[in-house]
Amino acid sequence: MTDSERVLWKNLRLRQIEGFKFRRQQPIGNYIVDFVCFEKRLIIEVDGGQHSEHVTYDSKREAWLESQGFKILRFWDNQVLKEIEAVTEVIFEVLSGPPTFILPRKGGGNVKIIFPQKGEKQ
Repeated sequence: MTDSERVLWKNLRLRQIEGFKFRRQQPIGNYIVDFVCFEKRLIIEVDGGQHSEHVTYDSKREAWLESQGFKILRFWDNQVLKEIEAVTEVIFEVLSGPPTFILPRKGGGNVKIIFPQKGEKQ
């Protein structure tokens, strides 16, 4: 893990945010995500400067993960290292929001149902 991933892991492990369990370096399909909460279908990625060089790969990866019903939060290394309280607050807000349900569809696909956030139009 990078330094920024270690800092974030110290704040995610042991169910410290709203009692939700996170796993680190978790394989999902052909990809490995930095952190995931399966209960809320939330992936958290910590990006360094190298991610700006892999835009096409990251876009394809993100599209596939979202097609599987995951929401992805991305933070830059320096955000995690310098503003960990703000980062954990964003994660808390997402975890505290309305649930996301994934219902199986005939043929084995997934249908994503997301309840609107406060103030969003339906």
